[in-house]
Amino acid sequence: MRCYQLLIGCLAVVAPAWASAPLPSNTTQSAAAPAFTYNRTSFLLDGSPYIIIGGQMDPQRIPPAYWRDRLAKARAMGLNTIFSYVYWNLLEPKQGQWLNGEESNDVAAFFRVAQEEGLKVVLRPGPYICGEREWGGFPAWLSQVAGMKVRSSNAAFMDAAESYLTRLAGDLQDLQVTRGGPLLMVQVENEYGSYGEDHTYTQGLRDILLGLFEVPLYTNDGGVEWTLKGGEVPGVLAEIDGDPRSGFAARDKYITDPTELGPLLDGEYYTAGPDYWGTANAHYTAAGRPELVQQYVSDLDFVLGANNSISLYMFHGGTNFGFGNGAIWKNYTAVFITSYDYGAPLDESGRTTDLYFTIRDTIQKYVPLGSIPVPPENVPLLAIGNVTLTPTVSLFDTLGDVVASVAPLTMEELGQDYGLVLYEHQVTAAIQGDLQPGDRARDRVIVYVNGTRQGVIDSTYSTPATVSLSLQPGDTLQLLVENLGRVDYWSRESGTFIALEDPYKGILGNVTVGSEVVSGWAIFSLPLEAPPLPSADKAGPATIATGSPPAFFRGTFRVEGGNSSDPAARDTFLAVPDGVKGNVWVNGFNLGRYWVVGPQQSLYLPGTILRPHAENEVVVLELEPNGASLTAFGAAERVWANYPDPDYA
Repeated sequence: MRCYQLLIGCLAVVAPAWASAPLPSNTTQSAAAPAFTYNRTSFLLDGSPYIIIGGQMDPQRIPPAYWRDRLAKARAMGLNTIFSYVYWNLLEPKQGQWLNGEESNDVAAFFRVAQEEGLKVVLRPGPYICGEREWGGFPAWLSQVAGMKVRSSNAAFMDAAESYLTRLAGDLQDLQVTRGGPLLMVQVENEYGSYGEDHTYTQGLRDILLGLFEVPLYTNDGGVEWTLKGGEVPGVLAEIDGDPRSGFAARDKYITDPTELGPLLDGEYYTAGPDYWGTANAHYTAAGRPELVQQYVSDLDFVLGANNSISLYMFHGGTNFGFGNGAIWKNYTAVFITSYDYGAPLDESGRTTDLYFTIRDTIQKYVPLGSIPVPPENVPLLAIGNVTLTPTVSLFDTLGDVVASVAPLTMEELGQDYGLVLYEHQVTAAIQGDLQPGDRARDRVIVYVNGTRQGVIDSTYSTPATVSLSLQPGDTLQLLVENLGRVDYWSRESGTFIALEDPYKGILGNVTVGSEVVSGWAIFSLPLEAPPLPSADKAGPATIATGSPPAFFRGTFRVEGGNSSDPAARDTFLAVPDGVKGNVWVNGFNLGRYWVVGPQQSLYLPGTILRPHAENEVVVLELEPNGASLTAFGAAERVWANYPDPDYA
């Protein structure tokens, strides 16, 4: 029998095994006090009070070569604990795989470096993590498992979740504080109370984690009654996020089970927020907003002055490299940008900000004098001059195997996780009217007839554009559908369908033109796992003009001079100023998406990717090319800006 199927009532009447009060316990821990425990008012590390001064930083969003730098800067801001999400989809991209051998997925190595830098860690393993990540960290293959219902107690999901958590625990168990490591606590699920009330599910996860870890478990929910009640788990310490004043009061008012009570922790205190693509969506930052910075200082004083605990979300956000970003359904698709700068104290490139030093000054009031290391000076970023990019091949000339189907198939039915799908139909009878790409655009549909763009149906708008067609026999209709990022968050107060249960991309349902169903499709998967290699037998597009299909552009540049031993000296922000929308690869690494609408106008290019004193390759997939070349350059200072959408101007 699976551990989550065990009887769960027993823990409702006893204290958690790690609580310091001498109440009964059904665990097998020794009689000696655990290395990390708590009583009603304080966390205790080796028996002494421990105030968590924490910050969120996720290793899978940061180049591994920079982990130590980021962690050292966390300690130098006054933090003593790092909170980290783990992204299931990167560790197990295909069912049964386990890619912990990839450097960026080596969470254990990140935790060891944290310990070397004088930091403890808190694990937030999910299986659901939100984090503005693609499908909240879920791997896309879950959508094709029979009977699957995520974030629920159904057997299909619990089996998959238990397998994932067991393998992750195998990597991390020896790093628990009980075994001399830095790992203090493990979170059960993530803000589940905002999503549901399936207590069989959360108690099942609790039982799985109890069988895998020796350290305390905790939950983290919004600081209001309905989220706390939905997320509480007997025997698990209940904590809050958001405003600490109202949240702490709510925790102690609405959580009445003594096995869920203990010291107060604001597990996500927001230092700013994420950004969405869109002409009207400016970059979210506290810079230039003194009233917001003062609120941060006041809230830190409120928490630390009362000897309570806190974690800054984010201390350092990092980057949604590749296709890592998520989205929120608001009766339109609100898509998170590639950057996860978050307006955090440590910016996307790992440089300290004014906010960093303001928070450091505040923390210093509550820790022993001289206990915070001096932060290092920021390394200047690199400026790279203009690089001319010339077209190498049309996207439509790189198509691989075709799947023939009467009706469209979704991306997931094709066994594809991310990227684009091309649907092609050969017209045999005259047809005209408005195009409807399945039930709705999932997410951005570029429409071509005979290779010429007709319009874009974009779900990031509450009213996507209408594309009207008049097709004749012999015409070729092509629908290029981009997955902009699966929904990563849905709340019971959203007022929409449960969008987290609808991860499907591509085309779902029939395509119609006017009242006619269009049947007979050639379907091509375009996961874009790597740009096409240069090929002598494939010439670039003959001509590129407004309305041409997507094309790959390529150029090279050299990085000369400077400190070649320090990759941070090669960090830059890569811009494609005359591009509309697309992706950028440098030396084969997918930096992520760019889009003229903003607010992001450049992509963080870590110096770890660049080769000093050698040729470096830039490849751009421009989805809406309009000329014979593109230009790219590296900026030493980032500029945030918004511009009109040429498809919706």
